[in-house]
Parts: sequence; structure tokens; C-alpha cells
Amino acid sequence: MALNNFTYTDERNKKRAIKVKRVSVFSTGLMFKRNSSPLLFDMGEYRTFSIHSLFCPRFKALWLDTEKKVVKIIDVKPWKLNLRGEGRYLLEIPLK
Repeated sequence: MALNNFTYTDERNKKRAIKVKRVSVFSTGLMFKRNSSPLLFDMGEYRTFSIHSLFCPRFKALWLDTEKKVVKIIDVKPWKLNLRGEGRYLLEIPLK
């Protein structure tokens, strides 16, 4: 799958550009992946949703609003359940 450019506004109100792999909301995300590009989920609308990190490496989860501005960030460790946030987009960035 090709990487796409994605620009968002971080928590300090700075524009950031990143190459992401756009994935379906039904994707397994970073599960079972040792090396991955950042993943972008588009939920279609602003809403509350939960993620987990079972079988995942460490990653940073960013919930973004409809304007692509960060509304919540979590440094996610493996084996965590019910990490909740709200937004239109979710960006999962693997940590090395």
C-alpha cells in the first residue's frame, strides 16, 4: 500500500507533515507488526472510540478533530485495554 502525505496541527499549534499508510477502521492496526509506517484511520465523523495495544509494539496514538488538530495524545505501551479518545482521525505512530 502506498504512503500518503498527511498534514495535521500538533498540540502546540504547529503544522506537521508525515507520510502515513491510510487504513480501514476494520484494520488490525499495528497488531503483529514489528516494523510499520504510521497508520491513519478515518472514522468518517467525530466520535468517541477505544483502541487497545494487544500484540502491538509501543506507539503514540493521536486523536485528531475534523480540522486535523490533535485533541489527545497517549504514549501507548503493549498490552493495554480500552484506551479511549474522541476525534475524526486516529494516527498511530510506532515508537522505536
